[in-house]
Amino acid sequence: MSVTYPNATKVARMNAVVTAIGASGKLKFFAADGTTLLATFTLAAIAGTVAGAGVLTLSDQNGASAGILNTTASAAGTAARASITTSADVDVISNTLTVGTSGTDIIVDNNVLTFGQAITITSGTITHA
Repeated sequence: MSVTYPNATKVARMNAVVTAIGASGKLKFFAADGTTLLATFTLAAIAGTVAGAGVLTLSDQNGASAGILNTTASAAGTAARASITTSADVDVISNTLTVGTSGTDIIVDNNVLTFGQAITITSGTITHA
C-alpha cells in the first residue's frame, strides 16, 4: 500500500533535507554503475528552497532559486545518477537522483562527460514522493 502525505508534511520533510545538507553541501554525479564519480558540485550555503507539494529546487552558488550550478568533470563517462552529501561527505540523498538533458531530477547541458569538461546544471529539483 502506498502512503500519501499532506502537503504540509511533504514541505516539512523536504525542509529537513535542506537542513541536513547544511552549508555548502555537495552534489555528486556518478555513472550508471553508481560508483564511478564523474563530477562534484558545491551547493550554495542554503542548498535550495522548498515550495508547493514538497518540491526542493536547488539554489545556484549565489543562493538564488532555480539557479545554475557549474563545475568541471573529474572523470569521463555518462552521468546518470546523483547523490547529495554534506560538506563533510556524509550522505543525505544516496545515488537515487537521475541526471540527464531532460525529464530527470537534475538537468544538465550535456551528461556525456570528458575529463575537465565544463558542466552546467540548468535545473535541479527533488520531489517528495
